[in-house]
Amino acid sequence: MASPALLEQAYVANRDRLLRFVRARGAGDAAEDVLQDLWLRLAAAPDQAAAAGLGYMMRAADRVMIDRYRAERQATLRDRAWAEAQPGLTDNIAPAPDATRLIAARQQVAAVDAALADVGERAAAIFRRHRIDGIPQRRIAEEFGVSLSTVESDLRRAYARIVDIRSAIDEA
Repeated sequence: MASPALLEQAYVANRDRLLRFVRARGAGDAAEDVLQDLWLRLAAAPDQAAAAGLGYMMRAADRVMIDRYRAERQATLRDRAWAEAQPGLTDNIAPAPDATRLIAARQQVAAVDAALADVGERAAAIFRRHRIDGIPQRRIAEEFGVSLSTVESDLRRAYARIVDIRSAIDEA
């Protein structure tokens, strides 16, 4: 029976050749990982004298490659089957929210609308122009005929009310 040191010597001596072999078989970037798996398999071999032979190592490397291919293929098939079972996922369409989420979202929108009505018509309009339409503050100031600091002040008031509403929603 060969010692583990003999197996290790044979593996180290043939490592470059094994690396070229697995790369030629399509291991690509995973070639080093394949060699690690190969070493673990060789070290666990019942007959280490046989495992120290180059032919045995090549056949074991081939088996590691086949096992990795099968595992990747099964993972892909499993992931595809799972994705197909999820409505809309394969079409990049999010599933429709359930009724509870729809009702909660509508209530939140109503609460935000009410909060914006509390800050005043101008502040609400400025908030919508800036946050929804994406208009820069300076341009909004020109549109409304107010100073930039007035726009900033109105936005601060609107943000403060929305933060209050978010806090109330989070507590509920």
